[in-house]
Amino acid sequence: MNKPKIIAYLKPWCGWSKGVRAVMAKYDLPFEDRDIINDPSQRMEMIQKSRQELSPCVEVDGHMLADVSGDEVEAWLIDKGYVSKDETPVGVATDRGCSDEEHAAQAASASVANIRFIPRQ
Repeated sequence: MNKPKIIAYLKPWCGWSKGVRAVMAKYDLPFEDRDIINDPSQRMEMIQKSRQELSPCVEVDGHMLADVSGDEVEAWLIDKGYVSKDETPVGVATDRGCSDEEHAAQAASASVANIRFIPRQ
C-alpha cells in the first residue's frame, strides 16, 4: 500500500503535537512537520486550510483533520484503512496536552532560548 501524503501543522513543544508525532512514528508514516510557532506562514496556511486556529491539524491526502489528538488521528487512519490497529505503546500521551510541570519547563527554556546576543561594534 502506498503511504499517504501527510502534512502535520504542529507546535515544537506541545503535548498534543507530541502525540501526533508519536502516532506517525508508530505506524512509520512519513509526514511534513510544519512548525506553526516559529514560521507564521505555516500557521496562516493551517488556519486557511482548517478554517480555525487550534492545533494540531493534520492533512492526509488532502483531507483536513482539525484540532485533533494523536488518538483521533490514529482512529481516523484506522477507520479509513491507511493503517491496521497496533497496540504498541508509544511512550508519550496521545490523548492530552502538556501538564503544568511541562508548561513551566517549556517557559523556562523558552526564556533562555530567546536571548539574543548582539555583537559589539
